[in-house]
Amino acid sequence: MANIYPLEKTRNFGIAAHIDAGKTTTSERVLYYTGKVHRMGEVHEGTATMDWMPQEQERGITITSAATTCFWKDYRMNLIDTPGHVDFTVEVERSLKVLDGAVIVFCAVGGVEPQSETVWRQADRYHVPRVCYVNKMDRVGADFPAVVAQIRERLTPSSAPIQLPFGAEDKFMGQIDLIEMNAKIYHTEDLGSHYEVIEIPAEYKKAVEAARMELIEKVSEVDNALMEKFINGEIIFMAELKAAIRRATITNSFVPVICGTSFKNKGVQLMLDAVVDYLPSPVDLPPVHGTDPNTGAELSRKPNSTEPLAALAFKIATDPFVGKLTFVRVYSGKISSGTYVYNASKNEQERIGKLVRMHANKQEIVDEIAAGDIGAVVGFKKTETGDSICDQKNPIILERMQFPDPVVDLAIEAATKVDQEKMGMALSRLKEEDPTLRVHYDQETGETIISGMGELHLEIIVDRMKREFKVEANVGKPQVAFKETITKQVEIVGKHIQQSGGRGQYGHVVLIMKPGERGSGVVFDSKIVGGAIPREYIPAVKNGVIEASQSGALAGYPAVDISVELIDGSFHVVDSSELAFKLAAAYAFRDGMRQGGTILLEPIMDIEVTTPEEYMGDVIGDLSSRRCKIESMTQKGIVKAIRGFVPLSEMFGYATASRSLTQGRATFIMEPSYYAEVPKVIAEKIVKAAVPEPGTAAARRR
Repeated sequence: MANIYPLEKTRNFGIAAHIDAGKTTTSERVLYYTGKVHRMGEVHEGTATMDWMPQEQERGITITSAATTCFWKDYRMNLIDTPGHVDFTVEVERSLKVLDGAVIVFCAVGGVEPQSETVWRQADRYHVPRVCYVNKMDRVGADFPAVVAQIRERLTPSSAPIQLPFGAEDKFMGQIDLIEMNAKIYHTEDLGSHYEVIEIPAEYKKAVEAARMELIEKVSEVDNALMEKFINGEIIFMAELKAAIRRATITNSFVPVICGTSFKNKGVQLMLDAVVDYLPSPVDLPPVHGTDPNTGAELSRKPNSTEPLAALAFKIATDPFVGKLTFVRVYSGKISSGTYVYNASKNEQERIGKLVRMHANKQEIVDEIAAGDIGAVVGFKKTETGDSICDQKNPIILERMQFPDPVVDLAIEAATKVDQEKMGMALSRLKEEDPTLRVHYDQETGETIISGMGELHLEIIVDRMKREFKVEANVGKPQVAFKETITKQVEIVGKHIQQSGGRGQYGHVVLIMKPGERGSGVVFDSKIVGGAIPREYIPAVKNGVIEASQSGALAGYPAVDISVELIDGSFHVVDSSELAFKLAAAYAFRDGMRQGGTILLEPIMDIEVTTPEEYMGDVIGDLSSRRCKIESMTQKGIVKAIRGFVPLSEMFGYATASRSLTQGRATFIMEPSYYAEVPKVIAEKIVKAAVPEPGTAAARRR
């Protein structure tokens, strides 16, 4: 297979977008036209191949990213369909980390929506070249120029259509190609499998000439070869324009925009052509960078099978038949079944039992996965999401993925003793699969607390526990994941001294604690000089600080955004130990929290509500009563879009409230934005509810 499809003819790409823009429908059409399936699955019927989980089919949403390999013309395509719902944004994050290119789908009516912007920022973070696909051109209110204008205004000015729509709404027939200068119209009787190439109709000529000129101008701005021909007024041939667009797209300096309607089978083949023509192969990208785990030196690996192995485990999935599946992207070298590889992140050897190429939840067994390819491994025991897999003689640690902190907590307890054991196993499996799921046991209340990215995220976790792992559990109400931080700098002494005959315990530290940047967590730094504390005890001091930060001074919520410096201390030659220094650091940190002017922080959500104009006043009034800061009000087609920032604690049950206010005609999307201080009056109520009065049963976290 490697010989038939060389790296130049491989495309690793993903389809990402805002919820309901048509990602999964587009993926289903890709599978149909590439001959991977012989009947198109539909999201609304619950028959989509890529939405294979029961929860996805019931709700008509994508929850987990699904990978598949298919073939278009003489190219091998590794495609990943990602979720659009903000609660599952980690799936998009880890997919973009390992993909070479992305097709970002927009709705021709909705345009650029909040989650579209999030996906775009994620693609920027990983420098992923992309193509914009404006879908749903057949819908009432479809407005291609308006969406292009929004893409330029909100996402990137360096973008231009390479196609224009031929008709719109119910008269949408196909596309006018600005590069080949012809029109393509589709036949509905063969599900759009074939299109007819015709001349551009006379009434479109003027608009097409202007759009082509604008396209050449935009690409010339970022491509010197084209710029020279353009300035000198020379003829620009089709092949030259195509090559210039490809160069500019691969370097992320230009984004081509195309259009179509996946549901009505018009335009998906041209989207696949755009992936082949403009998105990079593994060879077109710079070498992957990493560090040597032993020396810290920077290393790089070229996308070549003869180089030492470098691969990234980007997703763990549990398969009912083969057990744990580890999805890997191989950047260099190759992995073969039955061999051993080295997990540099865990310093462990792992055996490869079986290698598979995925098709949603079905598998095809292969002998090897080579550089530039994506596949899944059966047999890994210790490997987790984000771990680097390499050759033990040439170790490399690739850059890890960043995952956001959870914002919603849920108390959960097993219904019976048997369920208790099953629940522990189920949660550890689900945690392996999903790095944004956190689990901890509350000692005071005896409850297991699960934390996630939103109500829907935790609802799906509980549903999966019941269905896949047969765990019956009682579930509490969702709670906001508050945090605590300090507002002033303090210097704190921490001592742990015990003498009771024989060997004692002695640890003494001096810490400076000061407010850190928002989102920085707890940052520890040692400023010890002259051996006041021996070097071997410093990691113990750090561990003491990190452990103590899990529970703050006000209401027991985790402490964040604090800079901790170890500036002094002392030790005893006989009595000092790692444990003593760890405890001394923990005492100091807790004292520092009490003296540092502790405040509560709450998650603030970026919200956009779209509503018919007649309900706008009611919606704004309701949002204001929830402490929402309204940022903007814009027209989106025939509805109004209200955007603002609102505390998550005020938004539980908002779906029901907005439905009753607007007779079910408003929709909204929320995503975590930042943490901010809780107003004093509200903070006092939260602390009162969280801290039990002396003598009463502990009722923390209620």
